Amino acid sequence: MMKLAIDFAAYALVRLLVAVIQTLPVDMGDSLCRFLAWLVGEKLKIRRRETDQNLSLIFPQADEAQRRHLRQAMWHHLLLMVCEIAWVQRRLHLVNYRDHVTFQGNREMLTRMLSERPTVIVTGHFGNFEVGGYLSGLMGIQTLTIARQLDNRFIHRWVDRFRSAKGQKMVDKEGCAADVDRHLSSGGILSLLADQHAGPKGCWVDFMGAPASCHKALSLFSLSTGAPMIVGSTRRVGARPMQFEISVHAVADPAVDQDICSGVTSLTNWYNDHLEGAVSDSLEQYWWLHRRWRKPPPKVAKRLAA
Repeated sequence: MMKLAIDFAAYALVRLLVAVIQTLPVDMGDSLCRFLAWLVGEKLKIRRRETDQNLSLIFPQADEAQRRHLRQAMWHHLLLMVCEIAWVQRRLHLVNYRDHVTFQGNREMLTRMLSERPTVIVTGHFGNFEVGGYLSGLMGIQTLTIARQLDNRFIHRWVDRFRSAKGQKMVDKEGCAADVDRHLSSGGILSLLADQHAGPKGCWVDFMGAPASCHKALSLFSLSTGAPMIVGSTRRVGARPMQFEISVHAVADPAVDQDICSGVTSLTNWYNDHLEGAVSDSLEQYWWLHRRWRKPPPKVAKRLAA
């Protein structure tokens, strides 16, 4: 009962903060996020150790001032991402989406999504992927997304309602194989975050110059069903809140691209290469506090070094 009460109190506080955010003008919200980014990143030092370890690993030549600038820019992005999620349901609709969203590779995107064949879309903890899922539903494109259930049941139900508001269906990553199989077998679209750490038994590849473990299931979803895989992103553009670019960075079709789709490792390498290219265009919009890189097992480290 005590945990239930604490969870509900946390949920009530989050809802109160979101209600306040929803009343703010966009420019005021942006200014507030810049101040909070300085407070959270430089004074409170939340997730400082993990962030600094990642930045030192990926950017060994950068000096402290450059890393501090990127760290603070990342926190500004994350806080602004929360504001955009709070704003989007009230301020972004079918009648005005052109004021907020541009598309890159929209012909390729629609061709794949409207096809009778199944499709697998992979992205990462980059840009505002939550708004990307919401926009897909707003456009009438229904997707199935795998996500971990949040520890707070009240916040989880509320977040799940937002994600599902326009047709995006959520399934818990534990025991979702049957649901995913049925969805792809019926020609559905599966959306995945591709940069989750998969542990020592995952598929180890190079991501941004360092070893990273990836879930083999991502590639197997595509290879086992013949579903084309799309690497996509929803990133903020123009350095302004509520301005997004939805992009298709690359497509691998098992029916055509036999070399790329020859196995799990080759396809995993392929989507990581293109995700790395997307992140490199807007470094501040990646979750550098995310524990993406871990030490690989000795045999894996030897293979990767070779």
